[in-house]
Amino acid sequence: MAAIGGNTAGPGDAVVNVYINHEKKFAFVEMRSVEEASNAMALDGIIFEGAPVKVRRPSDYNPSLAATLGPSQPSPNLNLAAVGLSPGSAGGLEGPDRIFVGGLPYYFTEAQIRELLESFGPLRGFDLVKDRETGNSKGYAFCIYQDLSVTDIACAALNGIKMGDKTLTVRRANQGATQPKPEQESILQHAQQQIALQRLMLQPQGVPTKVVCLTQAISEDDLRDDEEYGDIVEDMRQEGGKHGKIILKTIWSILVVPDPPY
Repeated sequence: MAAIGGNTAGPGDAVVNVYINHEKKFAFVEMRSVEEASNAMALDGIIFEGAPVKVRRPSDYNPSLAATLGPSQPSPNLNLAAVGLSPGSAGGLEGPDRIFVGGLPYYFTEAQIRELLESFGPLRGFDLVKDRETGNSKGYAFCIYQDLSVTDIACAALNGIKMGDKTLTVRRANQGATQPKPEQESILQHAQQQIALQRLMLQPQGVPTKVVCLTQAISEDDLRDDEEYGDIVEDMRQEGGKHGKIILKTIWSILVVPDPPY
C-alpha cells in the first residue's frame, strides 16, 4: 500500500487488523478508512512470494451502502508499476457496474475475450477466473469499463450470443439484466456488428475438406434452359480453375413443383 501511494488517510499504516487462515490460505484485512480499502483493491493480481494474490471484497459487501461512505474504486493516481501491476488489469473490479461474463468456451484465451468485450470501449479491469490447480479457464470472467455508460449496452449486446457450443450470460454482477437507454441504441447496433465479425473469428476451425459450396450463385430460372445450364457449368469450371484443378462431381439439384392444381 505504501509503495503504490495507497495510504491516503495520513501517516501510519493503512492496515489496522489482519486475520490469517494458514490452512486455507486466505486472510481478512481491515483498513483504517473506506478510501484506503478501495485503494487496496488495486493490488489484485500482485505477485507475493512467488504466487499471485487475489484481492476481493467480503461476501457481505454492499456496493450501494459503501458508495455513501467513500470512494468505491481505487484512486487513478496509484503507482501500480511499483509493485509490478499495470492500470486496467484485474484491479478495481468492484461496484455496481461490474459485469459478469459466463458461458465462455474453455478454449478462449484472455486476449480473445478482452477483444470481444472491448468492442464497446476500453476496460478498466478484467479478470478471467481460472482453476487454481491447472490454470485453465473456468468459463467465466468479470470486467468493468472505463466509460461506465456502456455497461448496459455491453450486457444487452452480448447476453445470449452463441459462441461455439456455449451461450454467453452477460449481466451486471450485482443485479439482473437491464436494457440500454434509447439514446444508446446506435452504439449498441454498431457493437453488435463488431461482435458478429468476431464470432466468426473466434469459432473453432472445422476439419478442412475438398468441397467448396457456392450459394446465391444462380437462380431457378437459370436452370430451366439446358443451353444456359451448360454455359453455367463451363463458367464455373473456368473461374474455379484459376485457383487449382477442379473435380466437378455434382452440380445443383432442385425440386420443381408444378403450379396448382397439383
